[in-house]
Amino acid sequence: MSGIIDNQGLMMYWAFDEGTGASTLESVSGTLNDIQYVFNQAEFTESCTPPWRQGVSGNGLLFDGYSSYIAHTAHGEEQYRAPKYLPALSIGVWVAPRTYEWGYESKLAAIVNQHNMDKKQGFLLGMFRHGSWSFQIGLEGEDWKEIWSPDGYELPKNEWSYLNAVFNGDEGEIKLFLNGSELVSGTVARGSRIAAAVDSDLLIGRNNHSSKLEEVFSLHMFGGIMDELKIYNRALSNEEIAASYQEVLDSTLGDTVPQVKFGDIKLDRTPLLMDRHRPQYHVSPPAHWMNEPHAPIYFDGYYHLFYQHNPQGPFFHHIHWGHWVSKDMVHWRDLPIALAPEKDQLAPDGIWSGSATYDADGLPVLFFTAGNDSASPNQSVALARSTYSEDGDPDLVNWIKHPEPLIVQQKGMGAFGDFRDPFVWKEEDVWYALVGSGNDGGGGAALAFVSEDMFNWTYKGPFYQADIQNYPYLGPIWELPVFLPLGTDKQGENKHLLLVSPVGAGADVEVFYWIGQFDKHDVSFIPDQKEPQLIDVGDFHFTGPSGMVDPKTGRNIVFTIAQGDRTSELEYRSGWAHNGGLPLSVYLREDGRLGIEPIQELQSLRGEKRLSLRDKSLAEANELLKDVLGDMLEIQLELEPSTAKQIGIKVRRSPDGEEETLLYYDLNKATLSVDRSKTTQHPGEKCSGVQGGKLELLGENLKLHIYLDRSMVEAYANGLKSLTTRVYPSRKDALGLEIWGDGELLVKSMEIWDMQSIW
Repeated sequence: MSGIIDNQGLMMYWAFDEGTGASTLESVSGTLNDIQYVFNQAEFTESCTPPWRQGVSGNGLLFDGYSSYIAHTAHGEEQYRAPKYLPALSIGVWVAPRTYEWGYESKLAAIVNQHNMDKKQGFLLGMFRHGSWSFQIGLEGEDWKEIWSPDGYELPKNEWSYLNAVFNGDEGEIKLFLNGSELVSGTVARGSRIAAAVDSDLLIGRNNHSSKLEEVFSLHMFGGIMDELKIYNRALSNEEIAASYQEVLDSTLGDTVPQVKFGDIKLDRTPLLMDRHRPQYHVSPPAHWMNEPHAPIYFDGYYHLFYQHNPQGPFFHHIHWGHWVSKDMVHWRDLPIALAPEKDQLAPDGIWSGSATYDADGLPVLFFTAGNDSASPNQSVALARSTYSEDGDPDLVNWIKHPEPLIVQQKGMGAFGDFRDPFVWKEEDVWYALVGSGNDGGGGAALAFVSEDMFNWTYKGPFYQADIQNYPYLGPIWELPVFLPLGTDKQGENKHLLLVSPVGAGADVEVFYWIGQFDKHDVSFIPDQKEPQLIDVGDFHFTGPSGMVDPKTGRNIVFTIAQGDRTSELEYRSGWAHNGGLPLSVYLREDGRLGIEPIQELQSLRGEKRLSLRDKSLAEANELLKDVLGDMLEIQLELEPSTAKQIGIKVRRSPDGEEETLLYYDLNKATLSVDRSKTTQHPGEKCSGVQGGKLELLGENLKLHIYLDRSMVEAYANGLKSLTTRVYPSRKDALGLEIWGDGELLVKSMEIWDMQSIW
């Protein structure tokens, strides 16, 4: 047969050339297929159609990895009714994957499929772990045949690849082609026929039999750009496939594969900028899932911050390291994913939390938890180095993993099987590492290691461990240990801060801390008092700590995740889950207590000053507050109680008070609390009840520094405690403020600014 491909036997063809809208044409039947996409009818942001991008020929369609797919019905169209048995089948498609799926239950992330594996029917072309890919068919006689890409021929991310799968029943052949060339072939019995899956729809971008996560998220979805999908009921020849590939190369006028622009394929935060609940001046991924930000580091004039990220969708699954960069820790810029699971023996199953430090030459290095489910334990400490010194990479985009783990947990080294979240720092010529784990007594522990070269580590025993009998809420396992120097106190003693996050049965998942001394000789921590303290009293909305000493200013900076506290259903419909808290400066106060303040650089976000008042009664202040509306505000407030025993402020208040959130201080109980019993009337949102904790003001007036950023509410009280919470009002007019007390009070001062988005 000649090398010129024709349309003989062409059953279906999607050119994806529309470039706009929420439908695409299957041109053989003339059927206009709907494109399913979460924001076609958005609940919290402005509705928009699926994203279209530059294709290899005209336009291509960008699939988001969790909600986008196309269903081409298998019923009712005369021209579509395929025979019950197919003697031949060929599929050709251009794909530029953005992500790889983990491969849960060994299923493929479908590119195109119409199959039922249980019944041994139909066909499936899709991707698997780390970019491997496969063509699978059900044959007459209930046989299931699979052909896989060989090692070394995985599909690259963010690049175009041309895939062809060919089944020739008469010749007994099944083949895969990559970029116009035959890659691998297999045999079936001559005269074999594909048993059509007549009861299944043909799906593009979604597996016919997707596994469900949280009963909401369909796994095994394609994430990336797709173009020029053709399905034939005959076996294309090698020459035809090569010619089809060359035709696209010729169209570029350079005999090269078209390039994918990173700006076209990366996650796009634009649809979320109008989400009325998504924070706009808190750091967040462009879209999809994050948990804790971590590994902050300052290098060459820029701050870098990484985060736990699932680029496939807004759910907790296949974890990567996302990456931001900033000049001021306020205005962040999205960078490509820094670390991803790869087809290796180091971390094929997840890149979990860690930290950043400097090597002997002062260059940045990343320490991370390597997830490898084929190893026991499946967690170890690994390292990645920047290519900065080789290629002058100013954004630190490229990282090379050390091929073997640096620290592997042994029996007797903490709670075996729980060994994660290394926090590494360098003092003089020694590197120290803390690793989260547990102890023989059943409580959480931070384990200590030392190294003189950053590669060979010596175990020094528990750095500090939970007193689980007296403080059972400290839990069986500690995650995310952070250790920061606080300087000397009034007695001249050198103090340090230890932060941990307890998890497991009975644990209170908050950020607990102790102030104490670092015993360098024993590599251990001696707390000033055994009872742990809380930085934040908002109950689970301030978690996942990381920290660093800022070389530019000498400050100790702490980063956290602000948990979203929503259902999986709402996270699906929103397209995002979680964001970072504001960066905090933590320091040792004159009175020996821990001081906490949002970093001063946040003042750069101030817009119009909406209000400034002093020495007003409650009624006078509220009269002046009537016209101050907003969900992106900074508020500084000092209240002096008179007869009132509970004093505070209502935020995100609707005009009639039907929805409102109350932040208040109880003088009798010495507690700072939030009352969310009237926060929202949305039936799906979880925020409710009263949360709070101890705050000893010792006779001071209540001084609140509040940041409102859509669903985020952060209140900093007297430089001593924070209260972080989430609010999701159902009413769009829940934008008001009102000073509140159960008696008389004086508003000593109040200043309010509009706040600007950082994106």
